[in-house]
Amino acid sequence: MNITFHGAAHGVTGSCHLVETQGKKILFDCGMFQGSNFNEGKNHDDFPFDPASIDAVIVSHAHIDHTGRVPKLVRDGFRGKIYMTKATCRLTELIWNDAYHIMKYDYKKFQVPLLYDESDVEMAVSHCHGVDYHETIDLGDGMTVIFKDAGHIFGSAFIEFHAEGKKVGFSGDLGNINVPILRGTDQLGAVDVLLTESTYGDRLHETEKTRKELLLQLIMDGTKRGGVMMMPSFSLERTQEILYILDELLETDKTLPDIPVFLDSPLAIRATRVYKEFPEYYNKKATEKYMKGNDFLDFKRLKFTETVEESKGINNADTPKLIIAGAGMMNGGRILHHAKRYLSDPKATLIIVGYQAHGTLGRRLYEGAESVTIHGSKVKVHCQIKAIGALSAHGDQTKIISWIRNAEELPGKIYCVHGEEHAATALAHKITKSLDIEAFVPNEGESVEV
Repeated sequence: MNITFHGAAHGVTGSCHLVETQGKKILFDCGMFQGSNFNEGKNHDDFPFDPASIDAVIVSHAHIDHTGRVPKLVRDGFRGKIYMTKATCRLTELIWNDAYHIMKYDYKKFQVPLLYDESDVEMAVSHCHGVDYHETIDLGDGMTVIFKDAGHIFGSAFIEFHAEGKKVGFSGDLGNINVPILRGTDQLGAVDVLLTESTYGDRLHETEKTRKELLLQLIMDGTKRGGVMMMPSFSLERTQEILYILDELLETDKTLPDIPVFLDSPLAIRATRVYKEFPEYYNKKATEKYMKGNDFLDFKRLKFTETVEESKGINNADTPKLIIAGAGMMNGGRILHHAKRYLSDPKATLIIVGYQAHGTLGRRLYEGAESVTIHGSKVKVHCQIKAIGALSAHGDQTKIISWIRNAEELPGKIYCVHGEEHAATALAHKITKSLDIEAFVPNEGESVEV
């Protein structure tokens, strides 16, 4: 059995790993590369393998850097089955359609070529098969795969793949600890080789208590300045987690300012509806709230602005106000319109709550850019820039090490993927030192034998 790393190697996006056995070719994820533009040039490159030769795609979760090139894979000849959890099926269809509409807008406005069209999305959806957690899927030729709860976003899974007497684990993305709504990450089984994410492999997050306190304090500070608070948020999980926390703050903390909150992301609004379709995925606390009829993803100060007209109407609302908008890395979506309008306002606050990849607008702002270009216009940055690492949907170094340490058996080898080079290298060194396991940081295009 061979594994070739075709994405998310020495980088965070473009997850795509090819597993070749004597009889079949299986792809773990097929995600978009993300950078300065939503649909950047690298995504248009030919796949380094024949898509028609792939027998099945195993999808860990719905985020676009793990699923975004699947419709292109179909367009280029793939006709096999695509396996993912049932909630991921629902969310991925939303992701693909949303991506197409963003690309269509960019094509009309900026002549950026389309990666795929609606017919490709429809074809990809028709190949998707939803599975349950812990269900054993027979891929033929003695190969099986099991999806286990990764606790990263709704429906996310890590994978345990069995073939030729070997077991390969693929973490997908692992969740943070004690997050709202989601259950914790399942125990890793006994695998010979593990591919683990390393997004935050070189750092530690704040505690659960701190994340809530920081969010409250930032909203209070922004309210005192009387400006707009902008929060670029990933439409899947981060947004719902923030809504949950805000709902809790309204219930338990009377100091939360009485300001309007706008959820300005059609994708996030539609994804929030999917959460309500699968209450069996909730953790104990969320289940108790659900059983009591508490809609923890909605509250009286929250307004959903799904249409363009509703979105434009936010400008007319009095300040202070909080705007939660996609995209999470500020490389597209409605957050750009708000950023263009308010980044130069010293009363405004930009609250960063998720990972910002190299080359994205969010990363440049996080690193202190004094001016940026949005929709062709130069915008000076005078607003406050704040970040809350504890609101990340990714586990930190301690979480990843603990997850590996508590496996049924320690893996024989580990490959650190889905992380920038310094983060992946730091995690690999920590794994070797703490767990006495060989750990490597593979290069893109590198193949290893299992």
